Amino acid sequence: MIDFGMHCHLLLPDLFWPDREFRDIYRELGTPALELLLGKGRRRHAEAGSTEAWLCAHFNVDKHGDWPVAPYCLLADGGEPGEHHWLRADPVHLKLEGNRLVLADSDTFSISQQEAESLSDSLNAHFSADGLTFYPLRPERWYLRVERVPALETTALPEASGRSIDDLLPRGADASAWRARMNEVQMLLHGHAVNEERESAGKVPINSVWLWGGGNMSDAVSAPFNAVWSRDPFAAGLAQAAHIAARNLPDGAADLLRASASEGVNLILLDRLRGAAQYGDAYGWRDGLQQLERDWFAPLLQALRRERIGMLSLHALGPGGVISAEVTRGDLRRFWRRVRPLADFA
Repeated sequence: MIDFGMHCHLLLPDLFWPDREFRDIYRELGTPALELLLGKGRRRHAEAGSTEAWLCAHFNVDKHGDWPVAPYCLLADGGEPGEHHWLRADPVHLKLEGNRLVLADSDTFSISQQEAESLSDSLNAHFSADGLTFYPLRPERWYLRVERVPALETTALPEASGRSIDDLLPRGADASAWRARMNEVQMLLHGHAVNEERESAGKVPINSVWLWGGGNMSDAVSAPFNAVWSRDPFAAGLAQAAHIAARNLPDGAADLLRASASEGVNLILLDRLRGAAQYGDAYGWRDGLQQLERDWFAPLLQALRRERIGMLSLHALGPGGVISAEVTRGDLRRFWRRVRPLADFA
C-alpha cells in the first residue's frame, strides 16, 4: 500500500443546491479551488445517500429500520447508551402554512436548558406508564429511551427541516401508535407554561418533538480514519465508539493543519451549507460556499501543492447522488483533465 502521508476526506452535505434546475445560483460564485479539485480529481459517482447513511457505511454500522443516530449522539453528549433502544426526540416548532404543518428545527430558534427540562419533565410524567423516558441532555437535542423496540422507520431531522411533515411521519407496523403519541405530545405542549411564557416574549413555542434515528449501539464499529473533525454529535459519537480521535472542527483548514500531526487519515465534516439548503436560503447557501472556498478548499489545495498533505478526497452529498473525487499533487499536473464550472457537476 502506498503511504500518502496525511490524507484528508472532506464530507460535504449539500455542496450542490437541491433544486437542480436552478443553475443561476452558481453564477459568479468564485470557487476556483473547489472547481480545480473536482476537475482534476479521479471522480466516481454513487447513488443518493444522506450524511447519516454515508457515515454508517464508513463506520460499519447497519441499518435496522433507521440509521441508529440516537445512541451515538447520546454517547457524544455524555450519556451512556448501554443496551437500550434510543430515539432522538428533538424539540421543534410546527408552523401552519395553508393546510400544511411545516417543521422548523432548533437552528431557527433558541431554547434554554431550563425550558428543555421543564417540557421534558411534563412529557415524562405523562408517558412513564408507556415505558418512555425523555432525556434533554442538550437544550436542542433530546433523547427518548424505550423499553420495547418499535417497528418504525422515521425521517431524519435534517431531511424534514423546512418541509411539510405530511409525508414524513413515522412508518412501519407500529406507526399508528407512535403517530398518536406525537399528537399527545403536541396537546401536552400546546398549553404548557413554558410555551405561554415564550409566546409572551415573542418567541415561537416548542409545540412538538421530532422522533428519528432510532437504534442500539453496535459492537462492531470501525472506520478507516485516524481522526474525525466535526461539530456533528453523530460523527463524534461514531468516532468515540470506534476508539479514534473525535475533535472539534476548527474555523478553517489552516487551524486544522496546525493542530494535526500531519499524518494519518482525517475525516472532516463540513456541514456549513446544510441549514441554508434545508430552508431554501439561496443567499445563505452562496455565502456559506464562498466561506468554505476561502477557509477550506483554497488552503487545502495549497497544502496539497506544497506536499503538506498527500491526498485530498472530496465527498459531495446531494439529492442527485454522491460525487467523490480523490486528488494528489500529481493529479493537479494532468492537463487533460479539464477544469469545469461548478454548475456542470451539479
